[in-house]
Amino acid sequence: MLIGSILGLTIGFLLPTDSQRIFNFFQWTEKLAIGIGRYTVIPVLVFSLTIAIYELRQNDQFWRMVLKNSLLIIAVSFFVISLGIMVTMIFTPDRIPIETAEQLESMRLNVEEDIIGIFPSNMFRVLAGSGTYLLPICAFAFFLGMGLSYDRNHSKPVISLIDSLSRVFYHVASFFSEIIGFILIALSAFWAVRYHSILQTGVYKDLILMLGVFSIVLCFGILPLFMYFLKPKTNPWRVLYGSLGPAICAFFSGDINFTIPVIMRHSKENFGVRRRSSALSLSLFSIFCRCGSAMVAAAAFIVIIKSYSYIRIAPQAILSIGLYTLMISFLLASHPGDGAYIALAALCFHYGGGEYSAGYLILKPLAFYLVAIGTFIDVMINCFGSYVIARTNGFTEEKNVVHFI
Repeated sequence: MLIGSILGLTIGFLLPTDSQRIFNFFQWTEKLAIGIGRYTVIPVLVFSLTIAIYELRQNDQFWRMVLKNSLLIIAVSFFVISLGIMVTMIFTPDRIPIETAEQLESMRLNVEEDIIGIFPSNMFRVLAGSGTYLLPICAFAFFLGMGLSYDRNHSKPVISLIDSLSRVFYHVASFFSEIIGFILIALSAFWAVRYHSILQTGVYKDLILMLGVFSIVLCFGILPLFMYFLKPKTNPWRVLYGSLGPAICAFFSGDINFTIPVIMRHSKENFGVRRRSSALSLSLFSIFCRCGSAMVAAAAFIVIIKSYSYIRIAPQAILSIGLYTLMISFLLASHPGDGAYIALAALCFHYGGGEYSAGYLILKPLAFYLVAIGTFIDVMINCFGSYVIARTNGFTEEKNVVHFI
């Protein structure tokens, strides 16, 4: 994955940035690459989560695991968003020149439609979806896993079938993770083309630097530091090393669904996390713990406010932005590939009042970078959080670092 990313970056930086033909080609390859990465998400998630819920129910551990995951998601979301806003207020990037606003795009959080989409009129319709919105998939797996627990005499053949399908599709997903290094060549090349173009403008360099440094300090310093307080004791740098594969995929794809099969495989083969824990934690964190994307949106929104006005932002306004951002972080399930930019648009629409409701458009050229940083933080938190839950509940089997993938 690292070699593929370096090759792609090299290719992207060597190509001309003003060629529309090159840009269109990489747009097409990105769509193809994301599709390949998402190809196995629904089957592996449905069957793995179903059997995980069944096994946890058999041991009376399901609701306790859900509660622990939920509390950790709320705590880490509050911490990351608060820290991000605080850092942005202290090290505020330079103002961004306000250009003529483009036509408003239809970019809103459709919470009402998302809730309706959880329960379609036909339960099996969720399996034939696009694979973008995973909450209906997880709801399907929840009810199926619960249904398997009521009468084992009748459900035993179905349990065996679902267990077998879970293992089969895990190996299918593993095959795709084996070739993902080649896929990352295309993704990182397109990322480099866009990044090179942005650097030439020189407009967003302060925001780029602040978000980049903050994400590195958070994911490579602060998160591992918290692992020192974990009981039983564990080596945080070992966990960090084992999470680098999903982190690379997250950064260059900007799509959290793209990384799910990679996280699942790394959790099992690097950390020895058992399926019943990893499937549940991965699902909950991927759907509800999007605090990295929300934090990036909050930081960008503060920069937009300061670009439009020289007036100091009042403390109560900062508190309001933080709370609204925290709420948004739980509502990005239907936006796996553009969470940070959608969250930024939602903040602008909510607080704009006609003055800067279109403010997110001035950061449209930088949207890919905001999404990359947000997804990178989301996935790192997903890996650390899933491991912490499994470790504290005895669902891990120690693996030697030399056997890491």
